Amino acid sequence: DGILAIGSGGPYALAAARGLLQHSQLDASQIITEAMKIAGSIDIYTNQQIIVEELQG
Repeated sequence: DGILAIGSGGPYALAAARGLLQHSQLDASQIITEAMKIAGSIDIYTNQQIIVEELQG
C-alpha cells in the first residue's frame, strides 16, 4: 500500500493511515496528519506537534 511508519507510535500511525487511505478522500498530507494525531492520542511517546514536509518527485 506504500505506507511506512517508524517509531514507538509507528504501528498506531500505520493502522490509522491504512484505514484513512481505504475509507476517505483525504490527500496524502491530510492522511499523515490525521494518522499522527491518532497515534499521538494512543502512544505517550508520540507527540502531536506535527510538521509535514512533502518531497516533489
